[in-house]
Order: sequence, then structure tokens, then C-alpha cells
Amino acid sequence: MEFKHTSVLLLESIRYLNIDPEGIYADGTLGGGGHASGICEKLNQTGILIGIDRDADAIGASEERLKSYPCKKIFVRDNYANIKNILKSEGINSIQGAILDLGVSSFQLDNFERGFSYMQDALLDMRMNRDDPLTAEIVVNEYRQNELTDIIRKYGEERWASRISEFIVKERQKHRIRTTSDLVEIIKSAIPASARREGPHPAKRTFQAIRIEVNDELSKLGRAVDDFIDVLDDRGRLCIITFHSLEDRIVKETFNRRTNPCTCPKDFPVCVCGKKPDVKKINSKPVLPTTSEIDMNPRARSAKLRIIEKRL
Repeated sequence: MEFKHTSVLLLESIRYLNIDPEGIYADGTLGGGGHASGICEKLNQTGILIGIDRDADAIGASEERLKSYPCKKIFVRDNYANIKNILKSEGINSIQGAILDLGVSSFQLDNFERGFSYMQDALLDMRMNRDDPLTAEIVVNEYRQNELTDIIRKYGEERWASRISEFIVKERQKHRIRTTSDLVEIIKSAIPASARREGPHPAKRTFQAIRIEVNDELSKLGRAVDDFIDVLDDRGRLCIITFHSLEDRIVKETFNRRTNPCTCPKDFPVCVCGKKPDVKKINSKPVLPTTSEIDMNPRARSAKLRIIEKRL
């Protein structure tokens, strides 16, 4: 299957990166190379793109897509959370900018073999890196009921989490749950008909929650944002695109902490801790997709772009 992905907020991201043609830029979530292409278009022969992704298919597709650009390209199969070690291994001390698109790629969603989609029948997988041991099938069949409830409630923000986990456990006592369609039917049976008629697909939140658990998407996010900020040069920028409230909250809180690091009690008349900000927010509110972009790509509907700039 061809690796296709419509990059969300592409023009806005490239504009806010304020790219230096001779700079070094990292795309921590390379995917199909959409944002990376926008970066490469701005770089000359001395500029460098570092493309990072856990998915071997994404690396291969992006290598092919970006090969015609004159800039130097470094492709790394790894987790963006390891940005400091990645740069160290390449002998790079700092970068002029970076982008993180935290959404799942269209290729992963649409390729039924990957088991991400509740719209297509497939084996329960959901791994972004297919070498990782934990799969969605293991989560669904081997996690305790209370663990499933916590995951679905926390990561999916699903009001019917306890009922869904109860139904999953009852069904897996009869047979192992192996496919996405099996899981969808269990979720539908757990959610009352009146609730299913409102809002998104009834399985959307649960599938999101299991995907986040399988790929450990949130536990390292805050630290990763800090690390990306740390490796930025003066006036370097970090652009982050989020798609749900949990990850956006982590990004927002990390940006807020870096722009206001003072730990003094609020009633202190002056700061005595001595902690000074080393970043500046470029926008007070996130950049949202236009109506026309949402019309062309409905998956952009929940996207938010936040930008921060290093100030030494």
C-alpha cells in the first residue's frame, strides 16, 4: 500500500518555523514526509533535515519522496522522545527548528493490516513500530478489567469506560478477541442505543485509548517537549500539532511552565528563585485549521498548532 498522508496545517507550520535555508531542522513524526517536504523546499544544499519515525514504512516512503531535494537528509528510525540521543549520535549539538505532528498518519489508519481503524476489519495490532511487543490484542485480552477501565476513561475520555471494559472481559471469557470488528461490536453492545446515536462513532474513543496505551504516546510527551526546546538554537522554533485534549494539555502545560518557570509562592512581591524563561510563545492561542482545510481533510477538525521560540 502506498504511504499517503494529508499533512494538517502544513502551510501554517512551515511559515511559523521561519526556516533558515542553511539551518538544521527535525521532523520528529516523519510519517509520509508531508511536513518534511515543506521544510526541504526551504532548505538549500547546506541545510539539513532530520526525519524521525518509529514506522519503517514511513521512513522508506519519505526517503523516496524527499530524494529530489538538494538538502542533506538524515533518516532515523526511533522515537522522537529520544531526540537528544539522536542528535548526539549524529554529532549535532543544536537545531534551528523542529515539528511534531502527533496525529496517526492516514496510511496507518487506512491500511487495514495495521489494525488502527474501527472502520475496517483487521487483526488487533495498532503498533506504530511493528517490532514492539505490545499489541492491541494483548491489551484487550490480557489487561485486568480495572486497567482497561482506567485506560479507556483516561486516554479515551469515554463516559462508558467501565461498561465497555466489563463487556470486553465477559466476551473474552468465551473466546479471545482478535479483530477490530469483534471489538467494535462489543463496544456497540456496551453503549446504550440512545448514546450511540449522538456524537462520533461509538468505538472512536476506545480505539484511541488502546492505541495510546499500545504506543505509550503520552507518558514521555512532556519530557520530549522539554528536550526539543533544550536542543533549539537561539530564535529556533518548535511547532507541535495535537489532535486530542490529553496531548494538547501536556503541550500547553509544558509551554506554560517554560515561559513562566518561577517557583516562588504567588504572594511573593518579587522573584527570589532566580528561574528565568528561555522561551517565548509565538501565539497566545493555538492556530486552528481553516474551514476549507477541514472540508478537504475532515481529520484536521480537531487539530491545534502551538509554537514556541527559544530565547537565550
